[in-house]
Parts: sequence; C-alpha cells; structure tokens
Amino acid sequence: MPGAPAKPVLLTGASGNLGRMLAKALTAEGWTLRLTDISPFPDPLPAGASFTRADLNDGVTIMRLAEGCGAIVHMGGIANEQPFETIIGPNIRGLYHIYEAARREKARVVFASSNHSIGFHERMETIGADTQFLPDGFYGLSKAYGELMGRLYWFKHGVESVFLRIGSCFPEPVNARMLSTWLSYPDLARLVVRCVTTEKVGCSVVWGASDNARMTWWRDDAREDIGWAAQDSADPYAGQLSGKVSGDPIEERYMGGNFCALDYSREEPAPGGLFETKSD
Repeated sequence: MPGAPAKPVLLTGASGNLGRMLAKALTAEGWTLRLTDISPFPDPLPAGASFTRADLNDGVTIMRLAEGCGAIVHMGGIANEQPFETIIGPNIRGLYHIYEAARREKARVVFASSNHSIGFHERMETIGADTQFLPDGFYGLSKAYGELMGRLYWFKHGVESVFLRIGSCFPEPVNARMLSTWLSYPDLARLVVRCVTTEKVGCSVVWGASDNARMTWWRDDAREDIGWAAQDSADPYAGQLSGKVSGDPIEERYMGGNFCALDYSREEPAPGGLFETKSD
C-alpha cells in the first residue's frame, strides 16, 4: 500500500464493524487516525489512533475533530432502514457537518454511500455510475442526498469526494444476492487507501464490490482513475449460495434486495430503471 498520509485522517463510524476493521487496517499502515462514533470504541485502541465519542448532530465537535485533517472517511450514521425521523439527524444533518468541516479544512471526503441509493433498478439491468438514483427506502434516500451534497460542495467549494456505493461488505457472502454485491474487508481497506492517497479524485463514484463473476449490474466507475482493482471474489462461495434466495419476488427482482421489500405496498412491481409514462 502507499505511504501514510501527511495529515491525520478523521474516521467516523469507528465503532461499527467496518469502522473497526478500517481503524485496524489503516493504523497498521502507519496512518494517524482520529476515530469518532456515538458509541464507545469496543476494541483496544490501535497505536496511532485517538478516539472521541461524539454525535454527528454535534457540528461543533465534528469541526474540532476535523481540525488539521487532510481527509474525512465518513462511515458514520444510521446503517440500515429506519423511519425518516431517525435517519434525518445523523445521515443528513450529520453529513452537512462533515462537509462543512471538510470545506473549512480543505479536506477530502470519502463517503460511504450505498447500493441502496439505486436499489430499485432491476437486476437484469447494467447501470453506470451516472445512472439516476432510485433509492429503496429512507436509508437509500439519505445516501442519494449525501452524494448530491458532495457534488454541491465540489462544484461550489472545490471539496473533493469519492462516493463508495458499497454493495454488501461482510466477512463473507451469505446469500445468492451477495454473489454479485459482496465486497471483502481487505478490498474495502485497499479502496479507502486509494481514495485518500490518490493525488486528485475530483468528485467520483466507485461501485463497492469485489471481483465477482456475477457482478454484472454495475459498470463505468472511477476505480481505474484512483488506481483500485478488487482482488477478492465471492465466486468460491457460489456452490453453497447460488440457491440461497428469499422467495420474495420483490426482493429478488431489484438490486436493493430486502430493502425494496420492506413496507412495500404497490399492488404490482415498480417499473425498475425506467419511469413509466402514460399517454392520453
């Protein structure tokens, strides 16, 4: 991996599964990290890292934590589908605090976006990074909003961002859908390294999936521009997982999986990637 950044890096969501993994992986490369989360950090603190317990709604503390940082790796916020009033604080107001801190510090943002920002595209499609957002719930909506906020701060203030549209990042895939969407922990760590250390990233999108043979849904992103190529693959799990499906027609039709099926009340499937128009 490239050398450690010259300036400290702020890592939010540090107490979550992905944050803990990144804290360990990045400090092992000599990075100086400022970790923060609303929950206590559950592991021994890695050498080269400090931890501050903070709420993303607390803009003053987020500003203070970002002082002198060259990048903010933003993994924080609500990480699953929740009511809108639960989502709006950490995922929308909190993200505003992140971008205001990045603007003040002239720092780069690596934003943990999600496939759920485009979840109602159908699995038979192949979509590019510039596709229209089709969020599959309030969580996915907050990720689409987050990408739009990043674009605002790029065009208006020159704040660089990489939006990581993470598929399914777990130690290993657990169902047939993840044979397409799985992102290994090491691939995510290597991706974050490239997002932070590449000289210029502008305002970019990278699909967060490993080198899976069945990952035919997503294409045309910025991975080559930042010098990242996935090294791991869900393919060795295909034999045991290819038949592990939910049986729910909504969940199995759309890229967002079970998030699409939550609270689904249409009498027929949604139109997928193309909006239906009716003529008189």
